[in-house]
Amino acid sequence: MISRLHAILKNRKTFAIAFSGGVDSTFLAAAAKKVCGDEVVALTAVSRFQSQYDLTMSLDIAETIGIKQVLVEVDVMIDPTIVVNSIERCYFCKQKLFEALRIKAKELGFDILAHGANMDDLNDYRPGLKAAEEMGIFSPLVEAQLTKSDIRIASKAMGLCTWDMPSQSCLATRIPYGETITVEKLNRIECCEYFLIQLGFYGVRVRCHSNMARIECPNHFISQMAQHDMCNKITSFFTTQGFRFVALDLAGYRSGNMN
Repeated sequence: MISRLHAILKNRKTFAIAFSGGVDSTFLAAAAKKVCGDEVVALTAVSRFQSQYDLTMSLDIAETIGIKQVLVEVDVMIDPTIVVNSIERCYFCKQKLFEALRIKAKELGFDILAHGANMDDLNDYRPGLKAAEEMGIFSPLVEAQLTKSDIRIASKAMGLCTWDMPSQSCLATRIPYGETITVEKLNRIECCEYFLIQLGFYGVRVRCHSNMARIECPNHFISQMAQHDMCNKITSFFTTQGFRFVALDLAGYRSGNMN
């Protein structure tokens, strides 16, 4: 399957990649850099839905891979179809992000924009994939029929630090559909998640239900997070960020839980 991916990339030769620094886009960027050299560029959308932690990580990863990275500012908060947060939010958001990246790609001389969707993404509720398909975004990992597991295994073999990285998603996914997205909510979520990361809890989600925070974390963190002293520390910080109630979801983190 990896050789099939290399053949697909070599056939396109020159293109831009929508790059977040996550497992999939990092693997695609590294494979493209190996096959196509300097004929590819990584374009990273910088929006209010992306945490500063994720942005910094993407910069470090792009530098490690050795691929040229260009940041593209996108103001998602001015689009009412996005901030109203309907079940089609991801569709409208991806349209806006891909269009901004495609314009930048054209400016840089690239006619093709690729993204890191994989076969597993096709089995989830992903309105953004519909937007990508409608806009003709190149999906080489899907063409090569690579699953998330395939990508992690290949990433480990390539020495990529992202091979066991928890799944990423934008900050807007922490807010239930139907609740308006605001800068205040996004700031609160970002600060609280970064606080948990600093405590050593990776792969966490702080779901924002009005004035209540519902923390989802990988199952192996639940007992540690539920200890009395840790609960007090987390609750104290979350309260300073505007949450009145803080709950730990005993079911743990579940991808797409807010769908």
